[in-house]
Amino acid sequence: MDIQRQSARKELKEQGIEPYPYFYHRTHYTTEVIDSFSSLEGKEAAVAGRIMTKRSFGNLLFATLQDVQGKIQVMVRKDHVGKEALAAFEKLDTGDIIGVRGIITKTKKGEISVDVKTYELLCKSLRVLPEKWHGLENTEIRYRKRYLDLIANPDQAEIFKKRALLIQTIRDYLNENHFLEVETPILQPLYGGAAAKPFQTRHNALETDLYLRIADELYLKRLIAGGLERVYEISKDFRNEDIDSAHNPEFTMLEFYEAYTDYQGMMKRAEEIFQKICNALYGKIFFEYQDKKVSFKGPFTRVSIVKVIQEKSGIDVLKWHSDSEAMAAAKKLKMEVSQSTRAHVFDALFDKYVKPSIWNPTFVIDYPEYMCPLTKKKRGEPRLAERYELYIAGEECANAYSELTDPVEQREKFTKQAENRKKGDEEAQPFDEDFLEAMEYGMPPMGGIGIGIDRITMLFTNQTSIKEVLFFPSMRPLKKLKGASKEVKGNNHLQ
Repeated sequence: MDIQRQSARKELKEQGIEPYPYFYHRTHYTTEVIDSFSSLEGKEAAVAGRIMTKRSFGNLLFATLQDVQGKIQVMVRKDHVGKEALAAFEKLDTGDIIGVRGIITKTKKGEISVDVKTYELLCKSLRVLPEKWHGLENTEIRYRKRYLDLIANPDQAEIFKKRALLIQTIRDYLNENHFLEVETPILQPLYGGAAAKPFQTRHNALETDLYLRIADELYLKRLIAGGLERVYEISKDFRNEDIDSAHNPEFTMLEFYEAYTDYQGMMKRAEEIFQKICNALYGKIFFEYQDKKVSFKGPFTRVSIVKVIQEKSGIDVLKWHSDSEAMAAAKKLKMEVSQSTRAHVFDALFDKYVKPSIWNPTFVIDYPEYMCPLTKKKRGEPRLAERYELYIAGEECANAYSELTDPVEQREKFTKQAENRKKGDEEAQPFDEDFLEAMEYGMPPMGGIGIGIDRITMLFTNQTSIKEVLFFPSMRPLKKLKGASKEVKGNNHLQ
């Protein structure tokens, strides 16, 4: 805390002035005043917000007030408020939150302003705002102290407003198409539904280990088996993975499942959802991402991944019958892979030969069956799976299947995944006996899809880092410095 501001707070208390009152009756937001100036000119209004700048000219003082919608100038004149009130206003600091009531007018320079009649201190700020003239630019502070980012860079809030509209657009589409929004467990006795490492915790009363979900897929499918033919969930999922520009260990996913359709039906759903999002945010079905046009005009392109890999690398991934054969191919191409499995080698080939060439929305299809433990085999080519991943601007935005509904085949695939786990594949699907039991009661044909909300928010808000679209991204702990903490501009500290 700032010593001078602490002293000012104490002085206010001693004068009987409450620096933290209970409420303020605001009549207008700042932008409402500006947008409705023609009808408000000469009338009285009350606005409230944070003081961002102050300029004193003797008997006249100007301040910039910032609220959730924008900024407006306020004028405090001695002949309107009195000598004592002007002096008290001059003692206020940038960062203080105030309410002002006055006449809406224009200055000689033509700036819409509030000519203050009365004002009230609503919150005494005890810290100096960072970089008050240039905005907060230190990304470490911006991500760790998002509240400072939003104060210093109010335009940043537009990203999160678009995120909210994006999610609402998805909800509206699914609700209009008779999908039921549901909630499934975050704490699960057995995780599943994706290839990922989980976070583990302990429930003391139950005396059991639990996992934070990596996906809600298997619970949503249980609901389909129970007769709820169209379900969706916008869920928080957790994966114990590295943090980088595209990954956060806590993230938001949309998953929905629909009975009596397949992955072709999920293609239509994806096209419609992305077109509606683009229209909601930009009023058209194309926009600029990183200075390049992205068009959502349908139908989206379809690309056979195994064909492209074979054309560009000379490798037929369908001929691999073991992990050793896949690793031999990787060695021949001098490629490094994170784990010695067919799936990981395949991913490396995709990243090198397919992913970089994708820009406009593209359904990447024809994944090898051995990579898809929850998916039906492709009709007419059992070595492939009826799965697609939707890539846009080189990034995966959705993953969809013709969902496997044969419990016998699913048991065989779970068994194979269990064998892979014993061989060291930490991301292999656990064996879920309860899910198999639900399947054995009967599960209708269905299509399912997962869409990364954070990832598509990055796309639609023209961001290249996931940290820009999360209010509070996960950050590595700051190293403790010996002695005093490291000080940065604006009296903030990196400890």
